[in-house]
Amino acid sequence: MMSQNRKEQKDRARSENDYQINLKAELEIRLLHEKLDHVIVHQNKRMLDIQELQLDYLEELSKSNEKSKQ
Repeated sequence: MMSQNRKEQKDRARSENDYQINLKAELEIRLLHEKLDHVIVHQNKRMLDIQELQLDYLEELSKSNEKSKQ
């Protein structure tokens, strides 16, 4: 009976430890997702800025080509 109690105590302690580890892992994963979301949002904004610059350059090139043809 006493060995059963000790085994149950060890099992409970192991279960609690597993729970704490899983909880910490879940929190770390959530933090990583937030960081990735942040990076993606800023990357997309930067890509839009670059595309706007490219469009501006293309417009300037188009205008200068039109003037040179005249």
